[in-house]
Amino acid sequence: MARFASRRTRQHAVLSEDFERELTREVLRTELLRVRALITTGCVMVLFLTAMYLVDPTVVNRVWRGTEGLVEVYGLLGGFILFEVWVHTQIRNNLKLDRDVPVVRRYVGALIETSLPTVILVLQIRTLGASQALGFAVPLIYFIFVILSTLRLDFYLSTFTGFVAAAELFAVALIYDSASGAGEPQAYFHAVRSTIILICGVLAGAVGAQLRRQFAASIAAATARDRVTNLFGQHVSPQVVEQLMAAGTSTGGDVRRVAVMFVDFRGFTAGAQSRTPQEVVDRLDGAFAVLVDILDRHGGIVNKFLGDGFLALFGAPLEASDAAQRAVAAGRDMLHAMGRINAQTSWPLRIGIGIHFGEVVAGNIGSPRRKEYTVIGDTVNFASRLEALNKEFGSQLLISATVREALGEAGSDAVALGEVAVRGYEQKVAVFQLG
Repeated sequence: MARFASRRTRQHAVLSEDFERELTREVLRTELLRVRALITTGCVMVLFLTAMYLVDPTVVNRVWRGTEGLVEVYGLLGGFILFEVWVHTQIRNNLKLDRDVPVVRRYVGALIETSLPTVILVLQIRTLGASQALGFAVPLIYFIFVILSTLRLDFYLSTFTGFVAAAELFAVALIYDSASGAGEPQAYFHAVRSTIILICGVLAGAVGAQLRRQFAASIAAATARDRVTNLFGQHVSPQVVEQLMAAGTSTGGDVRRVAVMFVDFRGFTAGAQSRTPQEVVDRLDGAFAVLVDILDRHGGIVNKFLGDGFLALFGAPLEASDAAQRAVAAGRDMLHAMGRINAQTSWPLRIGIGIHFGEVVAGNIGSPRRKEYTVIGDTVNFASRLEALNKEFGSQLLISATVREALGEAGSDAVALGEVAVRGYEQKVAVFQLG
């Protein structure tokens, strides 16, 4: 019991690591989107200033007192764009390495980015004057950084961005506007404006945190679904996947009573010799699609494909009290379906089915690097031997005595073939044939 608990703990740890890794990747992707938006914003500002200078140079002279101030702004925007390009490169490298950006670097980056409007504002104050510069468009640039901070998906980073913007704007206003003699009422105006910016930062952080929770929920669901797929293969029906996700998947070794079905195509190799590889694949895929669909309807799963056959399970990974009945019903439907297909094709295929019911050890088995859900035990071996006996009897569906017993009245049409010698078993066993 302790061994199984320890195994489940390790599995939950692996699942948690996968979840955290994928969540980190999603956060980095949104970071890339934010950085691209900032690069685009910087380029648009450069183009706007250039267009303004080319269309009406007098506006530049009024705002920047000549081209010297404009050149300084160009230098700031160019440096900002290069900085964001570097940040973009670093995030992409971390994304490739499945590695998160250090927290300190995030905060330092937020401080550097949000300080850009502050530096531009100080330059504009030097040329335009404090009152006019503080009432002009530059303070509105802070909102661009606050809004885009939502894409960080981090409440504290967005709040920090809002705080930096509010504190720097208020500090600049106090230093320069006080020096111009604006008076106490003006200080209240700046305080209110900075408070609004700070509140916007907090709200952006709340929105980002909500988006992060939604991302986390989506990733958790996808991780659980991928885990089911990895354990049980791609041939589990959507209904079974949903049930497994709802019930939880125990990957430790469990002893269960299951119905094991082996299916094999008779004479397939001989028929394939006279056909092209593509024809062989198409014929096999078409037949498998029909048979797997029948399994899905009866609650079975394909545990593994074995060349031109497969191993199917009923009662694992989800328990089923009527596993034997489900397996037989699926086997009968398979025979009828193949009969209909053979009547419409130039390459008829005959299948052999063997079904046994008994105890197996079901679990996630394999190497540390790759595991798969499978079943082990004499029940599996005997079902395989049963299927092989179809060649000897010229039959298509053979079941064991335990399956016949589980069927009850539903198996009244089973034909007893007597005690049969089975390869690998010392004593003869009872075998039954179903039509």
